[in-house]
Amino acid sequence: QVQLVQSGGGSVQAGGSLRLSCAASGRTSSMYAMAWFRQAPGKERQFVAAISWSGNTTEYTNTVKGRFTISRDNAKHTLYLQMSRLKPEDTAVYYCAADSYGLAWSAQDEYDNWGQGTQVTVSS
Repeated sequence: QVQLVQSGGGSVQAGGSLRLSCAASGRTSSMYAMAWFRQAPGKERQFVAAISWSGNTTEYTNTVKGRFTISRDNAKHTLYLQMSRLKPEDTAVYYCAADSYGLAWSAQDEYDNWGQGTQVTVSS
């Protein structure tokens, strides 16, 4: 099993920036793809971005392309999400996820390890 502990987040005005971190521990040698998802109030949890084990392949949902950057440092077992030019519609609880089987990408039910979630609030 892999344990994921998130940090970062908070409140910011529109146009501002935040960085989320997700530190992994446990069986980190078995981690493959990692991803970020978010859940806005009253809505289902949705895919935000994913990154391959090597970091060479990434994917973003259209609404964050050009504003968010996903990255990972395998030496530190840490996943990051740099969020820039934030908008009120980015307000949500953000979750990191890690895949232990090499099968996951953008579908949340493919991930078997989840962080605790962190609130991001963007005010207009």
